Amino acid sequence: MSTISEKFFEDYVVGTSRQSTGRTITEADIVLHAGQTGDFFPHHMDREWCATQSFGRRMAHGTLVLSVSVGMTAGTINPRAMSYGYDRIRFVRPVFIDDTITVTAEITAMSDHPRSPERLGRVDELVTVANQDGEVVLSLVHLYVVEKRNVVEAHGSQGGGLIG
Repeated sequence: MSTISEKFFEDYVVGTSRQSTGRTITEADIVLHAGQTGDFFPHHMDREWCATQSFGRRMAHGTLVLSVSVGMTAGTINPRAMSYGYDRIRFVRPVFIDDTITVTAEITAMSDHPRSPERLGRVDELVTVANQDGEVVLSLVHLYVVEKRNVVEAHGSQGGGLIG
C-alpha cells in the first residue's frame, strides 16, 4: 500500500538512502514479461538450450529486473515530484529464476533543473540491486524533477505545477 508524503526539493538530503525488502523472481514473472514484451529469446524461455550455455539456466530479462526493482522503490507517492528518467542503466550480472533481489536507493546529487531553475530541482538517486548473495546485478541513476517550496509559497497550494 502506498502512502502520500509531500517532499519538496529543499527536503532532500544527499547521502540519504533507503532499502527495500526482498523479492524473489519467479518463472511466472519471466513468462509474463516475455508475453508483455515479445522477448521470447532462448536465454529466458528455453531450459534445454540454456543448459548448453555457460550460464547454464534460464535468466530473467534485464528489463524485467529493471521494472521490478524500480517498482520496489515506489512505496511513497510524492505529489511534488515525478520521474524524469533513468541514466547509466547497467545489467551487471544475470538474475535467475528463484533469485531474490533487494534494492538500495541513495540520493547522490541535487541541482537546479536547467529549464526552470526558479521552480524546479533535479534529484539523482543511485539505485543498486543485489541478489541474495549480495552481488550487484543492476545499477542505474533514477532522475526526479521536484517542485521547489518557494513555488507553493508564491502561488498557493497548487504551486506552479511540475508540468507546463
